[in-house]
Amino acid sequence: MLLRELEKPTNKSQTPSTPANSYTAKDIEVLEGLEGVRKRPGMYIGGSDITAMHHLVVEVLDNAVDEAISGYATNIIIHLYQGNKISVSDNGRGIPIDPHPKYPDKLALEVIMTTLHSGGKFGNSAYRVAGGLHGVGISVVNALSAELEVCIHRDSKECRQTYKCGLAAAPPQILSYKGESGTTVSFIPDLSIFKDCQFEHSRIRELLATKAYLQPGLNITFRVDSDLVLNPTELTENSIETGYGYYQENICFPGGLRDYAAALAVPAELNSSLVISNEADLQELGGRLQWCIAWTLDTEIPETTRSYCNTVCTKDGGTHESAFRSGVAKAFRHYTSMLAGKKGAENINAEDIFSGTITVLSLFIPNPMFQGQTKDRLLNPEVAKAIEPMIKSQMENWLIQNNASAESLLDGFIENAELRKRLKSVKEAARKTAVKSMRLPGKLADCINNAKEGSELFIVEGDSAGGTAKQARDKNTQAILPLKGKILNVASNSLEKITANQEINDLIIALGCGTGSAFRLDKLRYERVIIMTDADVDGSHIAALLMTFFFLQMPELIVHGHLYLAQPPLYKLAQGSAYHYAQDEEEKKRLLAKLKGNVEVSRFKGLGEMNPGQLKSTTMDKANRTLLRVSIQDAASVSTEVQNLMGRKPEARLRFIKASGHMLGTELLDV
Repeated sequence: MLLRELEKPTNKSQTPSTPANSYTAKDIEVLEGLEGVRKRPGMYIGGSDITAMHHLVVEVLDNAVDEAISGYATNIIIHLYQGNKISVSDNGRGIPIDPHPKYPDKLALEVIMTTLHSGGKFGNSAYRVAGGLHGVGISVVNALSAELEVCIHRDSKECRQTYKCGLAAAPPQILSYKGESGTTVSFIPDLSIFKDCQFEHSRIRELLATKAYLQPGLNITFRVDSDLVLNPTELTENSIETGYGYYQENICFPGGLRDYAAALAVPAELNSSLVISNEADLQELGGRLQWCIAWTLDTEIPETTRSYCNTVCTKDGGTHESAFRSGVAKAFRHYTSMLAGKKGAENINAEDIFSGTITVLSLFIPNPMFQGQTKDRLLNPEVAKAIEPMIKSQMENWLIQNNASAESLLDGFIENAELRKRLKSVKEAARKTAVKSMRLPGKLADCINNAKEGSELFIVEGDSAGGTAKQARDKNTQAILPLKGKILNVASNSLEKITANQEINDLIIALGCGTGSAFRLDKLRYERVIIMTDADVDGSHIAALLMTFFFLQMPELIVHGHLYLAQPPLYKLAQGSAYHYAQDEEEKKRLLAKLKGNVEVSRFKGLGEMNPGQLKSTTMDKANRTLLRVSIQDAASVSTEVQNLMGRKPEARLRFIKASGHMLGTELLDV
């Protein structure tokens, strides 16, 4: 959501000390080459903390693994040295070292190392599938390293070049060479950026194990300098002291995903009859899927899913993960429909099926679309269409061919369903008791259902909008809390004023989860908290104030995906008996261009001007509405922006307004 209107100066003391015309062309800074990466590392690797620093290893390792995926590499060696230095070697083809046709005065190697969006993975000629897609990985590592050395072996040559902070320290050195081809990248992260962080061999080992699980034929050797190991018990039992000043472990898992599922289940042991693994070519995508699912039938073991695309971990899931779950659930539903008279089977849902499961998915496709540079979520819609029916078919075949195991699973699912129903009754009773004992705000129109699941609280501005919303809502699941105008700006007021504010107190009481250190997510009374303000400047201002409150007082509510923004229309377009709605000026123009004939355009001054039917159909009905889910991409940078834009210094806000502002992290969802 773009926050265009923020608090503006209201008196002379808030007037900028410099005239507006002092902002000229000389104030426009142009970042050359990799300067932008060093200035804003969070845009490329998610931050500048220890996790982000380890992501540098991921970027280099993915290039080596891509060589293995393509069939050119069989061995990878990673060595963690003293001095926070690490090297990654592979026996693949080696980065090209001939002159680049577009930059004939540079070798292709130097172009790749120093230029964003350069590499061999944009087309399908050098790599059919790959994890590195944007051509920014190795150049970003170079930019954020105090020192980096790359050594290439190919075409009977050895080519070495050293870089410092992204810039070549010397021309490349080329010598004759006889031996195996490959690439070695050694680097030391710039600790002025990463705040004196140090590599942790346990994190790196876990990363290497994951890559080995996903590529069963790949041999990975992990070396750690002996002086870095204070206690040998910190290493795995497979690590040995070589006598060369380092410990070494060979990491290889011939069982692939089945080995991975077994490792994720530890300390529990899996029943092999309840472990299913398979793979299939996805011909329409030019790719393939490998998968494994294991049922523990233990409700104490949390559901665990690890999904990957081209060996890149998609920790936030995506289309491949959701399609897999849907395919498995549909297979069981179809199977149970053939078992007439299986008592309790009709109550089974997806939650019962996946309770206590361990799932590993590994998808390989030529052109994956990831959300963000760190590739945490897969977005390809065509993946779902290919995977769901394939998984459904494979699961149905397994169920038919393994009747005894299928019966065992169904009995377990029925027990899960019965337990779920009992727990739901207990939770509903507890919530009902809590509601009765709580003095809820008088203006709150609560929902009828007592269960938290599926419930929603709409925060609206003013009694007029509140009245319309109360008539438009689904009384069973939707609650309405009207607030009087703009709430207090919690970023620029004292704790005393915040705690004394009636509107804020009403909101805190309605949510029931407390604030600050007293916040308890399990006490939140609603599954979704939805800010619903007018689709105008004032509405945006109120939404900004509310988001500021939640970010500063209840950040966990945002982190866990409970905060949303409603999207009411600003315009109504009438053409005869047909009505169309537009959220903003641009959408209105598009509709006018699309509609033919006379169109009557009217502008809503606020939610209170809409009749209940209009508000319900456009903004509140779950079947038709669109919500924006508020998320935090980089907590540190968001905190800085909130203080700059909503804090006590109006000068920062004025600078923001002049510079057109920045986008807060939101995700468009049809919910």
